[in-house]
Formats: sequence, structure tokens, C-alpha cells
Amino acid sequence: MSNAIYPITVKDIKGNDVAMETFKDKVLLIVNTASKCGFTPQYQALETLYQQYKDRGLVVLGFPCNQFGKQEQGDDAEISQFCELNFGVTFPLFSKIEVNGINSHPLYQHLKKSAKGLLGSESIKWNFTKFLVDKNGRVIERYAPTTKPEELSATIEKLLG
Repeated sequence: MSNAIYPITVKDIKGNDVAMETFKDKVLLIVNTASKCGFTPQYQALETLYQQYKDRGLVVLGFPCNQFGKQEQGDDAEISQFCELNFGVTFPLFSKIEVNGINSHPLYQHLKKSAKGLLGSESIKWNFTKFLVDKNGRVIERYAPTTKPEELSATIEKLLG
């Protein structure tokens, strides 16, 4: 079960299947994102983290989601364009998904089981919840939307080795 993230397949923002195994031996920061949220400016900080550590093996993965306050209503092309134009995002973005409920994506089912939230709850509370995954595909930690991406630098450094 420790590598359960690797058998999962996700769709990138252009609709192509991407096996999570593609990211083996990388440290992952997986984030559910939205374009019209108070936390949307975190895209900039996520991109900065990605640029700072990508050559050492960090990959930021953005998963747009419209389940919180309907703050991600655009289609994949609009989301991609928004992120590029407004925040210069170059880290991988994926097709819009659901992170809670019966249609919760298998990746998020695994993340939520592996790193529970406040008081042991599994459900994602809001946009920009972050999960840190080590080089072996193990979920290390869940971070609240209010946790700024730059606050994760020390932990990312340790995981990168």
C-alpha cells in the first residue's frame, strides 16, 4: 500500500493520460487549485517553489477543482490559459477533478486516506489544500490552504536529500 500512488492514472490539462508512476523518484507537492479563490495568488508561490527545486527533483502538480464555492468554473483550456497568463505557471496542471464525494478522483481518495486532516477528517475543506509525497510515493503530510507554499521549503529540502 505504501506505493499506492503509482498505479493511479490522471489526465493532464490537455486530456492525456499520465501515470503517477511517471513521477517515481520525485518529491511531489499535490494541490487542488481554483482560479477565483482568495488563495489563488498561491499559484505564484507554487511556481516559485517549483522553479527553485525542480532541478533537484520537486514536481508541483495542480489539480483544478470546482467543488468549493464554484471558484473554478472554466474548462481546462481556460484554466491553463489563466494560470499561464496571470502567474506564469509552468508546473504540470491536470484536468479538472472532484476531490470529495462519490466522484472523488482515486488519487485524492488515496491522498485523503494517507494524510487525514483536522480531527482525523478525510474530506478536503477548501481550495489549495496541499499534500507532500516523498520519492517513494508515500504521502508525508497534508497542509491547510492557509499554509503558504514557501513555508514548506525546509520539509521539501529534507525530502530531496
